[in-house]
Amino acid sequence: MLTLQQIIDIVKPSMIAGSSCIPNGKLTDDSREVKPGDIFVAVRGNAFDGHKFIPQAIEMGAAVIITEELTEAEGVCILLVQDTRLVMGPLALAMAGNPQKDLHIIGITGTNGKTTVATLIYQVLTRLQTKTALLGTVSKIFGTERVHSTLTTPGAVELAADLRRAADTGCTHFVMEVSSHALDQRRTQGLDFEVGVFTNLSHDHLDYHKTIEAYQQAKKHLFDSLSEKATAIVNIDDLSGHRMVSDTKARIWELTLRDDDYKVAAMDADGLLIDMDGIYIQSPLTGNFNAYNVAQAFLTCVALGYSPKNVVAALAECYGAAGRLENITLQLTDGHKQGQPAVFVDYAHTPDALENVLQTLQEIRKKNQSIHTVFGCGGNRDKTKRPAMAKIAARYSNIITVTSDNPRFEDPDEIINEICTGFTDETAYQRITQRDQAIRHVVGSGDENSIILIAGKGHEDYQEINGKRHPMNDRAIALDALRNRKSSPANKEIA
Repeated sequence: MLTLQQIIDIVKPSMIAGSSCIPNGKLTDDSREVKPGDIFVAVRGNAFDGHKFIPQAIEMGAAVIITEELTEAEGVCILLVQDTRLVMGPLALAMAGNPQKDLHIIGITGTNGKTTVATLIYQVLTRLQTKTALLGTVSKIFGTERVHSTLTTPGAVELAADLRRAADTGCTHFVMEVSSHALDQRRTQGLDFEVGVFTNLSHDHLDYHKTIEAYQQAKKHLFDSLSEKATAIVNIDDLSGHRMVSDTKARIWELTLRDDDYKVAAMDADGLLIDMDGIYIQSPLTGNFNAYNVAQAFLTCVALGYSPKNVVAALAECYGAAGRLENITLQLTDGHKQGQPAVFVDYAHTPDALENVLQTLQEIRKKNQSIHTVFGCGGNRDKTKRPAMAKIAARYSNIITVTSDNPRFEDPDEIINEICTGFTDETAYQRITQRDQAIRHVVGSGDENSIILIAGKGHEDYQEINGKRHPMNDRAIALDALRNRKSSPANKEIA
């Protein structure tokens, strides 16, 4: 618990009104959670302005109000600051006992690849016997304990609590995805990152940032905050790469895979081989975009002090994030892989994402291999993308199976009808409404010359129908279908 003077020393207010109160509660920016003795920080958010709820916080018993607007109230200490967002993070860390002093913190930002890079780093460090915490879009992991995640990067109070939990459970490293929203809202303010990673930047989240320049500037905050002791790992093959680190104090490690010394040496459905100036990294992941993800995970671990040889060995066994172009066939034992189709599960549920993953599969397919795409579209979402996704699937696939995604409150067959308006008479497609049946049928009818993409749900383990979430795991269904294929050598032996 911090004293009032300690709070004042951290936030450095320009004015103090009332100093007889004794804070003995928690820190919060949600007036609905205030209890007697709490510290309430009035933060201007995207939807709500916390300053409007100061009277409610006082009524609920707040002992200290930190605000950008002068407010008078008896029995309450008012601390006036220029920007409440800039003090929220450092204050939350201090109240959590400054757990970052016991942790090596790695932050990954960019439009695409954050989840995969963060997961790969976590997997490598874990294989190298380092107890590591992972904070990301899919889940939070503290050592081996997994917790559901609601935001890519949580608010300052929750983030400080996660750091505290990681330190208390014996973790020494903390790997986290850092979103542009979090950087713009300064949720990571006060964090001392040891390594910052930039993956790439493309048009996204402009509903929030409004311009690509503002979006780029938000990402840049991570690198502007790095100290001279930190390392910035930046993809300079991306047009925004050099801009990201133009003002950083950190040492800069530039990544390119477009010259004679740094390049993708080989790539197919079973994985890729990257040449990093004579250091060869083999990975079960595939696609050019994953080559960057793997290379940045490698550089990060080396920057943390691990030997390149040990990192390379670990990466060969790391499969990255669940449901991100995940090769299900590779999870079979060697005896089961022979004669099987290559089955991939990916989270792609937008036209751009589906096109990107199908382009990758076109890059890695052999001349005799065909691509079979299984996909649907979510209910109660943008209907214009339904025929658009059909056109993209038809452009890159030899055959298509249209099925349900998360129909929510819509009729799944009506969704499929709207998807199919994007096909022409020449499109080879079928429709199987039940998703599990569609997956089993397609996997069961494929062969060694088939590449099967099951798109839309990725890591999700449910299907949302009429407000309820029913168990549904594309990865588990596909793996079970592979194991039970009649053409499987193991099944032939049993017969």
